[in-house]
Amino acid sequence: MRILYVDIDTLRPDHLGCYGYHRQTSPNIDAFAKTAAVFENVHASDVPCLPSRTALLTGRFGIHNGVVNHGGTDADPVIDGAGREFWSRLQLESFPSQLANGGAPFRLNQDNMRTISISSFAQRHSAFHWYAGFDEAYNVGKFGLETADEVYAIAEDWLTRNGSKDNWFLHVHMWDPHTPYRTTKDFGEPFADEPLPKWYSEEVRAQHWYGCGPHSARECYGFAPNPAMASMFPHQPQEAPNLAGARSMFDGYDNGVLMADKYVGRLLNLLADLRVDQETVVVIGSDHGENLGEMNVYGDHQTADQITTRIPMIMKWPGVSESGRYAAKHYHIDVFATLLELADKTVPSSWDGQSFAESLRQGKDVGREELVVSQAAWSCQRGVRFDNYLYLRTRHDAYHLWADEMLFDVVADPHQQTNLMDVQPQTLQLGRDKLDSWRAAMLVDAARGRDLHDNVMAEGGPYHVRGKLEPYLERLRRTERGALADQLAEKYSV
Repeated sequence: MRILYVDIDTLRPDHLGCYGYHRQTSPNIDAFAKTAAVFENVHASDVPCLPSRTALLTGRFGIHNGVVNHGGTDADPVIDGAGREFWSRLQLESFPSQLANGGAPFRLNQDNMRTISISSFAQRHSAFHWYAGFDEAYNVGKFGLETADEVYAIAEDWLTRNGSKDNWFLHVHMWDPHTPYRTTKDFGEPFADEPLPKWYSEEVRAQHWYGCGPHSARECYGFAPNPAMASMFPHQPQEAPNLAGARSMFDGYDNGVLMADKYVGRLLNLLADLRVDQETVVVIGSDHGENLGEMNVYGDHQTADQITTRIPMIMKWPGVSESGRYAAKHYHIDVFATLLELADKTVPSSWDGQSFAESLRQGKDVGREELVVSQAAWSCQRGVRFDNYLYLRTRHDAYHLWADEMLFDVVADPHQQTNLMDVQPQTLQLGRDKLDSWRAAMLVDAARGRDLHDNVMAEGGPYHVRGKLEPYLERLRRTERGALADQLAEKYSV
């Protein structure tokens, strides 16, 4: 058995042609999707990068594995404590360990899968737990600022040497759609004549211009424009004072998608050259999406909403999933539990991820009734995705002045422009009840014995906004947004 997992960082599905995007960002992925299962409603349980991949590695929600933030106590997995055995739980129950040998140490034989990761994720986030269970790990060495050609060079070398062998799992991690948008000037402007998404208008942009928050329309890269970053990354916008400025965000992001897609095509062609393409499982996914104007977040992933938590998931398993579209709701850790079961491996009883392998074998579209998703690195927020709706509860708004509760019909309103909380009170209450019930169930065996969002707030809030408010209030007052500064100062008692 051979499994290739292409992990394209920060890839939102609705910017791929196979998910309905109007721009030609993904010709290779689109062609592959015609021969694979395309999942419409897969969400990362915990976002952004560090919580998402820790959940994927452990098969457990952040509230159980201990990682919901990018800094502070809750940026590291919970340790085993006095009951730790010679091999830690992290090693024994990680996805690559289960895939390789069912989590049994020293069960070495030629039938075990060799597990390989090509990624700078651990280096970028000091997330060295990512290596638990991998036999080989290759770090590009650029802290996530590399481009797809640099990642592909390592993958090509490994596949050329080993791809014809049996029993391997190869993780190839590309970062191109992640901020800063990194395609160089010589990449050109392939989307210069392409229209912007229909939902985004001058009226939307103008409203955002007088809003606030990091990565908002007036601060597209952090809390203030960054001239040094602008010179290094010409496709990374600093502000959106007009539609041309906003276009630079959409074009910069889509350039990154196109760049990654180019090297997805090369990977697939290489499998064909090695004559293993017809028998290799290929999965294309991501760790989280990217808000491109939604919630007045320009080119970042700060929310627990539909945009940041929903990810593409395209899987070709010869003889099992070679076509079809699936609308049922799944966590990303459910997909990886499914991979284990399809590979005749064991899903640990401690995992929150639930396999849907049997329904996939039968061609049925079966998933979860609702999904609860978490963000605590920029905002402190949980969302519940149920029926056609997304309910959001916010404890820290990353200085965007969002309502504490929001309700969106994400089918009719996919870009979350109309908060329905005042007009659909029954649906709002249903979302509240679902979130409260989930939280009560999770607290029974929560990491560190408490709701980790409580801990994040007690430590000063989400990592990326800690200590940033007072200088940002000064900037707001200098840029004709003094009333917003006053609201933030009152809300956060400054």
